[in-house]
Amino acid sequence: MANTKDKAPKGGDKAPKGGDKAQAPKAAKPQGDQVLAKGYVPALKKKYQEEIMPKLIKEFGYTSPMQVPKLVKITVNQGVGSATGDKKLIEVAQNELSVITGQKAVQTVSKKDISNFKLRRGMPIGVKVTLRAAKMYEFLDRLISIALPRIRDFKGIAEKFDGHGNYTLGIKEQIIFPEIDIDKITKIFGMEMTFVTSTDKDEEAFALLREFGLPFRNIKK
Repeated sequence: MANTKDKAPKGGDKAPKGGDKAQAPKAAKPQGDQVLAKGYVPALKKKYQEEIMPKLIKEFGYTSPMQVPKLVKITVNQGVGSATGDKKLIEVAQNELSVITGQKAVQTVSKKDISNFKLRRGMPIGVKVTLRAAKMYEFLDRLISIALPRIRDFKGIAEKFDGHGNYTLGIKEQIIFPEIDIDKITKIFGMEMTFVTSTDKDEEAFALLREFGLPFRNIKK
């Protein structure tokens, strides 16, 4: 009868699967949502309520505060076309955009097959975030006061609205945001930010974003 004492105990040392090869590091998980204190009111929201609303009422002759245009949401989109050849880039972009905006970014996928670009329906091609309320104001504040001034040879942004009171701003490099460590980036990504307002008139939307502090090129003094 075999001596059971000589058997290796359960859970003893075993060779790891795949031999002695070092395991590849896992891709960084997207950051979670930024947590804001309960009752916190962003500085730009206070500015809107205390300064911007009275100015716009005077400028456009509104008879009710309800007529004053407001910022509804900011949508940030980042296309990652090269992700069709390297899926890791989508995860990198998703993590970076989450850090920049303080809200977890979601992946966007292709809606149809395009053989010339080796693109299949449902394949991830970018990331996006939709910001509202406090996080929207916080992001806008950082964009105006910190990120845009970091653009090399910056001379202001264009004033082209979409005809329905919305404005889209294109950024060529994500490294203008201080949340991104330039020594750790793997690829330069551009992005588009769409500012959606409650008005369908470009003139009113322009005045609103101007008062928030967006540095348009040809603001009339």
